[in-house]
Amino acid sequence: MLNDLKVKFKQANALYKLIYINLGVFVFFKILATFSFLIQSPSFSAASIFGIPVNLAELIFKPWTLVTYMFTHEDLFHILSNLLYLYFAGQIFLQYFTEKKLYSIYAMGGLLGGLSYLLAFNFFPAFTNIANSSLIGASASVMAILFALATYVPNYKINLFFLGNIPIKYLAIVFVVMDVINIPNGNSGGHIAHLGGALTGVVFTYKWKRGTDITLVLEGYLEAVVKLFKKKNLKTVHRRPKSDDTFREEKVIHNDRINTILDKISKSGYESLTEKEKEYLFKNSKKN
Repeated sequence: MLNDLKVKFKQANALYKLIYINLGVFVFFKILATFSFLIQSPSFSAASIFGIPVNLAELIFKPWTLVTYMFTHEDLFHILSNLLYLYFAGQIFLQYFTEKKLYSIYAMGGLLGGLSYLLAFNFFPAFTNIANSSLIGASASVMAILFALATYVPNYKINLFFLGNIPIKYLAIVFVVMDVINIPNGNSGGHIAHLGGALTGVVFTYKWKRGTDITLVLEGYLEAVVKLFKKKNLKTVHRRPKSDDTFREEKVIHNDRINTILDKISKSGYESLTEKEKEYLFKNSKKN
């Protein structure tokens, strides 16, 4: 069973991997809590281990929480609502951007959301008497993905049951307004983190449309971390040369794809291309 789960995880795309990690962390801490209850050991919480502490002195000894908090949930409704939003926003995101960008925006939105929480709780007088707060949840990361879409394809229609098809930009506006007006009403840290995540998505798209990718530095760090955990394969692989028929067939498929992309550009312009189409066109233009 464990091997089956490993295979499914490896075969999953970036969106499903993010969902699986969130679920895995949630289940892990629930099992620990059950075991702790059975042996009557001192109670603990996921937030105390993986959540960002509001106290900067405590954060120095828990630097990992800046990353782990965005995968951590304690409440069933909290994780289900976050993963539901992540699933729908992530599906749309992957229509326009690569899986690597999904990882990057998720991580960057989470980091900026966490930093927004820390700055607000250590700067504004309203939070000076709060000493034991901690931040958990994927909400800031999800907001970054949602707002990246809302500024990249603002008129993308989302079917909201009884309300019909609503452009994603209006949904984003409702979310940010609700976060702002609810800061005084409880879960202030969560609402502030949401705003930090939303700002990340807006800045990403703004810079992206002007030819700058703000996630490149973060992607470099993520790739370095992945390489540390990857097993090196030292096997020599002998590849059989392609037959003439296979080569011709692949050439036809390649030409058809290029022609389809060029037709799309001529009809709707370069901006109508998806991120994968732009990347494919760019790679092949360098070969020619």
